[in-house]
Amino acid sequence: MKASYRNAAVKIVVRKAGVSPVELVELALSIRDRDRDAFDEIWCVCDVDDFDLAGAVQLAARNDVRLAVSNPCFEVWLLLHFEACTAAMTGYEQLRRRLARHIPDYDKDPGPFDRLRPGVRPAIERAQALAPPGAEHERNPATGVWMLATKFERPD
Repeated sequence: MKASYRNAAVKIVVRKAGVSPVELVELALSIRDRDRDAFDEIWCVCDVDDFDLAGAVQLAARNDVRLAVSNPCFEVWLLLHFEACTAAMTGYEQLRRRLARHIPDYDKDPGPFDRLRPGVRPAIERAQALAPPGAEHERNPATGVWMLATKFERPD
């Protein structure tokens, strides 16, 4: 996606698993605080996984950081590119098995964005139907990644 939607005004910082949502918001704030005028919006994309999101939600709200939360994990957003998903998911492994129907080699990397591009609009619509903005951490499955994705949408 990063390569498909090149925009000099967008800065993407990737952190691998193991960073808590609070740590992620703190990292975003430290990046923003280095040059406050450089950013119109700050977004953090995180999973619920086994984390308590209350602290991250409060810290983000106090500091005008937007959260795109996926519950239970980011893979729910990817699955929504291919099919609706309304039954509660236990976690990554269950979602990985469902994703494997569409991306047989899936293992934390969906591969080229071209695999997902046709499903972006359906994923946005399916995600919107799952939970209202800001309530993603309370509903399983749910994802707020659609809010960020709409900022990158463009006609093909």
